Amino acid sequence: MSGSSSEISGGIEELAWAYALLNAVEHGGRAAVGPVMGKIMAERPDLRPRAKEVAALVKRIVEEVNKLSLEEQRRLLRERYSWVLERRRQPRGEEERQLPPLPGAEEGKVVTRFAPNPDFVIHLGNARPAILSYMYKEMYRGRMILRFEDTDPRTKTPLPEAYLLIRQDLEWLGVRWDREYVQSLRMETYYELAKRLIEAGGAYVDDRPGEEFRRYRGRLEEYPPRLRSIEENLELWERMLRGDYGEGEAVLRVKTDPKHPDPSVRDWVAFRIIDTVRHPHPVVADRYIVWPTYNFAAAVDDHLMGVTHILRAKEHMQNTVKQQFLYKYFGWEYPHVVHFGRLKLEDFIMSKSLLKSLIERGIGEGLDDPRFATIAGLRRRGITAEAIREVILSVGVKYTDASISFKNLAAINRSIVDEKAKRIMAVFNPVKMIVDGLPKGRLEVEIPYHPNGRLGSRRITVEGPRAELYIDGGDVGRTVKPGAIVRLMEAFNVEVVEAGPYLVKARFHSRELEEARRHSAAIIQWVPARDALAVELVKPEGLDLVRERGLVEAAARQLTTGEIIQFVRIGFARVDALEPDEKGEPRKLVAIYAHS
Repeated sequence: MSGSSSEISGGIEELAWAYALLNAVEHGGRAAVGPVMGKIMAERPDLRPRAKEVAALVKRIVEEVNKLSLEEQRRLLRERYSWVLERRRQPRGEEERQLPPLPGAEEGKVVTRFAPNPDFVIHLGNARPAILSYMYKEMYRGRMILRFEDTDPRTKTPLPEAYLLIRQDLEWLGVRWDREYVQSLRMETYYELAKRLIEAGGAYVDDRPGEEFRRYRGRLEEYPPRLRSIEENLELWERMLRGDYGEGEAVLRVKTDPKHPDPSVRDWVAFRIIDTVRHPHPVVADRYIVWPTYNFAAAVDDHLMGVTHILRAKEHMQNTVKQQFLYKYFGWEYPHVVHFGRLKLEDFIMSKSLLKSLIERGIGEGLDDPRFATIAGLRRRGITAEAIREVILSVGVKYTDASISFKNLAAINRSIVDEKAKRIMAVFNPVKMIVDGLPKGRLEVEIPYHPNGRLGSRRITVEGPRAELYIDGGDVGRTVKPGAIVRLMEAFNVEVVEAGPYLVKARFHSRELEEARRHSAAIIQWVPARDALAVELVKPEGLDLVRERGLVEAAARQLTTGEIIQFVRIGFARVDALEPDEKGEPRKLVAIYAHS
């Protein structure tokens, strides 16, 4: 792009003012250069070659905006730049991003599936195939199946509560399925197909020790169990079902290519014996002892359920190879498969086994611990379903592994919750402030919950010959010092008389915004002592939970569990609990910190 600095200024100055005012209003009166630059560059990518010049202009405008009071920033934003508020109100369209077409897909005929193992709840990584399967189902006006793959009661023991929790997580994510199956309730179907496979010469019972099979793996044509007749294998199969063998004493193997370059593909195990007296299944208890492996049950179910397209991680590529042997024996056509890379949320644990271990060791608070990348944990932390869907859509079905920073997820979430989150005043490390000289001993202020004015407001009364309120201890000594004029946010101005670590004395100075501006008064948060509520803000930091305690304004009593709010100057948080006192009235607000 060519042109002088003045041409650049003339082209984006209004844009910079609009976004600087918006950023300031969203963050308690203080704008930052970075977010404003980000907005401008996203809207005007043609300016990237001259980013330094744009940054200088934005820095100047941000400084001017920050000299204004919060009330004046709101007024300017509303009166001169209302278009930027309207733009934020427009619905975020996931349809703006398009998934690549599915191979061989036909409108109305696509059937996808999500097949979780209910040994744990779903996390961000395995929510990916669920969301993508649903999006493709919608794209092609097809159907989606939810299938619980729970045929390993010993190694991957299903959690009884996981079936319901997974359904709830999917519903919260906006994923809707058309049919639902539980594999442990389909055992007779698997047995019937196993018998058909044996009759087709495609499987045999192996009742030799595993070490012997491994010795023969390079010359399977000579392995004695593989040479048995169909009739003998059918008889041994019946003995397996009857319980004549104990755990580890016999398996049913699929005959594959004995020279396949991957040894794991050679005559893989389709059924094994599990002692369900010792390892009962939560759905069918000890009714069955012969259980299909993942590759057998998943493969036959995909065919019987009419699945046309499988979306799964590339770690399953070898499973695709194994399952195709079954399809060849049965004369079935294998579904289209789309493999994608792993998805990682940086600085979060994504391994189910490790998450389980942490919970068993008492480190986690449960499946919805806000330190975990489980869907339940992210939800409890204040991350929205829309943000998760948008992240999954942005990654798409790429074959390469993808890593998402929490900062990026937070940025998406912030843009979604910002318009809906009430602004609430809270002070941590609270210090009492006594204000003398209120006009007529009483002042009433009405403060909107949000600068857009659509979330209503609350009325706060400050009264008494010596009005008591609390301010944040971090402001004492920095902006609150003897002789300074400070403005209590959205309310009035005071002159500081004394400022100690436990008590600040002040006197009423004025109410007008102009007076605060004339004295370059700092704007500080405050909470009236009357009806103040205790607050505990829980901040997940790695595997630690940092708990900050303070006071929050009385309006917090009207909040509801699960509501996402913004603590002014602190960040977004989700209401985790409103703990009652002995009379059943709220006495403490517990909130989980989401992000800035």
